[in-house]
Amino acid sequence: MSSSYPKGIATRQRLVESMLDLVQLHGYHGTGLNTVLARSGAPKGSLYFHFPEGKTGLGVAAVALAGDHFGELIGKATTTATSPAAVVDALIAELKNILETSDYQAGCPVSSVALDAASENEPLREACSRVYDGWIQAVSGYLSTFGVEEGNAHSLATSIICLVEGSLILSRAHKSTQPMDAAAGTLKTLLAATQAGTGA
Repeated sequence: MSSSYPKGIATRQRLVESMLDLVQLHGYHGTGLNTVLARSGAPKGSLYFHFPEGKTGLGVAAVALAGDHFGELIGKATTTATSPAAVVDALIAELKNILETSDYQAGCPVSSVALDAASENEPLREACSRVYDGWIQAVSGYLSTFGVEEGNAHSLATSIICLVEGSLILSRAHKSTQPMDAAAGTLKTLLAATQAGTGA
């Protein structure tokens, strides 16, 4: 983090980024606050100053940061790629790189939290829901530029996020990117059919 940021903001950011990294590797319940503190280098008092709700508050912030990161990937892909198929290729390539460089240990932290803790922790469930809604809206907005009707765009965007998230989980389980390649093929077929249906 740039030293131009106020010290308190920099400390908070280190805590959130450390929580996000650890949740991505170990899940929400597998991540302890002492480990977060050790990774971030922040004093314990700082954690409760910035997150009086403790681990839940830190988890909510980490989920939001994960949402921002993937949202940026979607935004970059949809503004620089020349076609929907190129968008799929760009997103899948980035996600495959995350999997491979972590030896299939790093998955989607949002799905990790949703599967691990959302059923018992309402703030975390709401945080995951907000992130997924944001991703779906971003993809839906992109689809609408091809003339896809709003309701159909939302359903298709939901299906796209489901395919991507599901393929990430299978790829981690199999230690192979083949599920992601399969998802990419299905996504391209869906998008091509959508374009053909709208005459785009």
